[in-house]
Amino acid sequence: MKNSFLVSVLLLSFLYIFMFDARAQETSVTSKYDFIPGEKVIFYDDFTAENVGDFPAQWNTNGSGEIVSTSNFPGRWFQLTKGGFFIPEAQEKFTDNFTIEFDFIPITNFTSEYMVSLDFFLICGTLSNPNEGGAIPGNAGIKISTSYDIITWVNYSEKDEGYKDQGTSSFAFKTGEKYHVAFWVQKQRVRMYANETKVLDLPRGIRADYDYNIFRIQTTDDISPIISNFRIAAGLPDMRNKLLTEGKLISYGIYFDVNKDIVKPESYPSIKEIAAILKDNPTVKIKIVGHTDSDGDDKSNLDLSKRRATSVKNTLVKDFGIDDARIETDGKGEGEPVTLNDSAVNKALNRRVEFLKI
Repeated sequence: MKNSFLVSVLLLSFLYIFMFDARAQETSVTSKYDFIPGEKVIFYDDFTAENVGDFPAQWNTNGSGEIVSTSNFPGRWFQLTKGGFFIPEAQEKFTDNFTIEFDFIPITNFTSEYMVSLDFFLICGTLSNPNEGGAIPGNAGIKISTSYDIITWVNYSEKDEGYKDQGTSSFAFKTGEKYHVAFWVQKQRVRMYANETKVLDLPRGIRADYDYNIFRIQTTDDISPIISNFRIAAGLPDMRNKLLTEGKLISYGIYFDVNKDIVKPESYPSIKEIAAILKDNPTVKIKIVGHTDSDGDDKSNLDLSKRRATSVKNTLVKDFGIDDARIETDGKGEGEPVTLNDSAVNKALNRRVEFLKI
């Protein structure tokens, strides 16, 4: 009798552990990263438009930098080689809601396990006068700094006559590792992400009543980090209305490596939102259509776009439980651009995944 009771307890314990582990795994896939990029791409630079060794034409600095390649990570990278500010000269307004994201590899010029002496600014200021305000540039802003295993932040404004709020978060950028860094601004709220970790979530991160229109990276001579795939996008995407009412949703929040069809982890928040729409509307069927820019040959781009659409479908089916029969796929390659393929921004607009209600 006693042995039978012990066996029952053990079986129930194993069942509980299994169910808990399954729930934990599902949560890790669907909810650990909630970043969704803005609706309209207003700045993009993958540093392929200029030669290796050049300073990128879309950026301004009072330091020094150059486009490089690296054996460890494919593609072109912008290395910030001498201390100073580095500003992408985005001409369009960021709006009240915008996102900034880029790939980032910390590099120091001395032996250190972690990144130090690197500042990220969101600023209300003037592109023609980047040093306006000196150490606290512009009319208002937020400064986010790396300091070994701590991220510190402070905001400021002319109305406050200097610094106002401040705080810290435990996070370390390890030197030599690749990160996807993202900032999401919704009015005063500022969120920062590194890979799938939410580093900061500040409901009053920036001061009210200012137009924040400059992103600035500030370095010292002690570091020489590299960045790539830099994107600024404006507006808050209304994915539900686009798909259900307008019948067509264009997503720039689904990511692939160059010439690859594997959905990257940072795509999950956008796909999760689409899955939620489909679960709330069980009779809706969709077609997923992949699109590329004009780089490469037509045949390869067509094949790649079809494979990417299929990969997105597989993610919806396997990771989010959407019925396979509700989803069709297709790919158009470079055949249906939304704009000319004559700049980095326009190519980024043409690389997209569309969801069509059928």
